[in-house]
Amino acid sequence: MCPERNISNLISTVIKEIMFDFSVVTNWINNLLLSFMPEWAAVLVECILIGVCVLGAYTVLALFYILYERKLCAWFQCRLGPMRVGKWGLLQVFADMFKILIKELIPLKGTDKFLFKLAPYLIIASSVTMLACLPWGKGMQIINYNIGIFFILAVSSVGILGILLAGWASNNKYTLIGAMRSGAQMISYELSLGIAIITMVLFAGTMNITEIVEEQTRGWFIFTGHIPAIIACLIYVIAATAETNRGPFDLPEAEHELTAGYHTEYSGIHFGFFYLAEYLNLFIVSGICSLMFLGGWMPFYVNGWDGFNAIMDYIPGIVWFVGKAFFISFVIIWFKWTFPRVRIDQMLAFEWKYLMPISLANLVLMALCTTMGWHF
Repeated sequence: MCPERNISNLISTVIKEIMFDFSVVTNWINNLLLSFMPEWAAVLVECILIGVCVLGAYTVLALFYILYERKLCAWFQCRLGPMRVGKWGLLQVFADMFKILIKELIPLKGTDKFLFKLAPYLIIASSVTMLACLPWGKGMQIINYNIGIFFILAVSSVGILGILLAGWASNNKYTLIGAMRSGAQMISYELSLGIAIITMVLFAGTMNITEIVEEQTRGWFIFTGHIPAIIACLIYVIAATAETNRGPFDLPEAEHELTAGYHTEYSGIHFGFFYLAEYLNLFIVSGICSLMFLGGWMPFYVNGWDGFNAIMDYIPGIVWFVGKAFFISFVIIWFKWTFPRVRIDQMLAFEWKYLMPISLANLVLMALCTTMGWHF
C-alpha cells in the first residue's frame, strides 16, 4: 500500500475520532499543559478555558435563539422579521444587546436593593450550571455526575428562587403577582416534567446522562421505549413549555394584565440577564429532551441499511445533538405562536387534573413494560 494512502487513512481515522470522541482533544490539551507547567497551574488554565467556553456558548446560543424566534414568528405571520441591521437582519440581535448594555441601571425607592440585584445573577447561575451538565457529544461534558439528571432538576429550582426574589424585592404589585404566578406554574409543571424524566431513567436503568445516551446506541428511546416513551416525550414537551414560561403558558408576563411581569422594574444589563436566561432555558429543556428521548449525539440508524448508516456515521455528534435541540425548540416556539394564552386557573387545572395523573399512570406502565420486557 502506498504511503499517501496510509497517511490519508490515518488522517481520516483521527478526524473521525475527534468528531465522535472529544476526549481525544481534551486529553491532548491536558498533556500539552502538563508538559511545561505544574499540575495546579494546568488545572487553573483549564478552568479558565472552560469558563470562557461556557460563557461564550451561553451568549452565542441566547443571541441565536432571540433571532431564531423572531424570524420564526415573522414567517408564521407572513412577515419578514428584522431586516435592517446586517444582511437579512442577522446583526439585529447584536444591536439590541449593545443597546441593553448601555442602558442605565435605575435605582428604585422602596426596593430591597441586595435581593433586587441578586435575583438576575441567581437565574444566570442556574442556567449556566445546567448548560455545563449537558453532554454535547461523547467527551463534551463539563460536569458528569452519576446522578446528572437529578442534579439538573435540583439546579433548575434555583431559577424559580431568582424569579420569586425579583418579584418580591421590586416592591411592585404587578411584579409580585407575576412572580407568584411563575412560582406556582413552574413548581406545578416541574412535577410532570420530573416524572416524565424518571420514566426514561427507569427504562435506561441509570441517572448518568452520558450512560443514558449510550444506552440508545441500539435505537433512540422514543422508538425502543414503545408507547410509554412516546407519552413521556409528549408530557415532557408540554411541561417544558410551561416550565420556561413560554406561550400559551406565559401568564407570568401577561402584558395586558401585568405590564411585563416579574422583571417590570429591571433595566439595562439586569433586564438583559432575564432576557438571555429565558432563551437559554429554552435550549436547555430542548437539549434534555434530545438526550432523554432522541439519542443525544447518537446518529439515526435503520437496521439493514448499512450504506445509509455509514453515511450517518460521518455526521459529527455535536451536529446531531444541536440539530435535535433546535427541532424541539422549533416545536415549543410553534406552540407559542399558534395557541392563545390560557387563564391561570385553566393552566393549573390542566396540570393537576390531567397531566399529573397521566404522567403517574405512564410511569407505572413503563415500570410494567420494563419488568416484562415489552419493549424493543
